[in-house]
Amino acid sequence: MAEDFEDLKATVHGFASQLEDNTKRVNQLASAVASGGGQGDNGESGKDKERPKTPPFILWLPGDKYGAELSALAAWVRDLLVPTYFGEVSSSATWCAQWWEHPAAVARLHATWLAWQELTNPETCGLTGPSVWHRDHLDPMLAQLRAADGPFAGCMTNPDRPQHTVLPVPPVDQIPRGSNH
Repeated sequence: MAEDFEDLKATVHGFASQLEDNTKRVNQLASAVASGGGQGDNGESGKDKERPKTPPFILWLPGDKYGAELSALAAWVRDLLVPTYFGEVSSSATWCAQWWEHPAAVARLHATWLAWQELTNPETCGLTGPSVWHRDHLDPMLAQLRAADGPFAGCMTNPDRPQHTVLPVPPVDQIPRGSNH
């Protein structure tokens, strides 16, 4: 009973500390808005400021940046993702050792890697981040990536018979000029 009481006291103390921190932040924000009217230090309005940085979509990165990002992603795929999360390769769980040659796979893996970087950092996501990453990012990505009709559909379904086929891109027609659609 005494241990439960001490645990409860510690929890309440933690909440009180968080409340104090949040109150300070709210007051700082309120002061900033009141004194600057929502403007930056140089009098710029919010619309004139530089846009917030957004995560890169790897397929749109220029040559050198793409290469550097792909290299970092490859290390994560090789050292963490595949050894930890990829089980047996089969017709229902395909894989391609040359995954970087499949744009859809690169895009999905990169997005999952970006989420992993953020959600495994307790300073940005708290202690539940890894659980959120597994549920919201890893599991759906693996289901799509390794599906029988996914980007590796023409690749390895049996490790004893390695295969690599990049599937052709389906045709896309141009919208006719003057079309209102």
